[in-house]
Amino acid sequence: MTDTPSLPEGYEISTDPARVDRERVHHWLSTDAYWALGRSREQQDRAIEGSLNFGVFDSVSGEQVAYARVITDRATFGWLCDVYVGPAVRGKGVGSALVAAVREELRSSGVPRVLLATQDAHGVYEKIGFAPLERPERWMALIFAQ
Repeated sequence: MTDTPSLPEGYEISTDPARVDRERVHHWLSTDAYWALGRSREQQDRAIEGSLNFGVFDSVSGEQVAYARVITDRATFGWLCDVYVGPAVRGKGVGSALVAAVREELRSSGVPRVLLATQDAHGVYEKIGFAPLERPERWMALIFAQ
């Protein structure tokens, strides 16, 4: 497996959903994430409530600086989504450490497969162990018009 990036000093990761700064996460995703532009706050709150949430926080101020969400049954499958690193901490390794923490949490739960979709961050995820689907022709999607 690949290396496990360390979280930079001064930051901590939590899976406590009560610590998620819902307003900040909604703002990040609905205004700056190509996959979630225009997402409503109500929809984002439902997504948080139905998911395993990971937040990266400044250890001193408690300010949330990054976020990731996993849709999972904690037994057979996980979908990593809504990975977002705040502009002020990009390039410091926060994102890689966050995704590695997700990987380790799901691995320790016995989840055998985790999927994600990305338009432009393949290299980031490859460092953590993600690879293209071996047989994409087996996968299908059901998409409802929005």
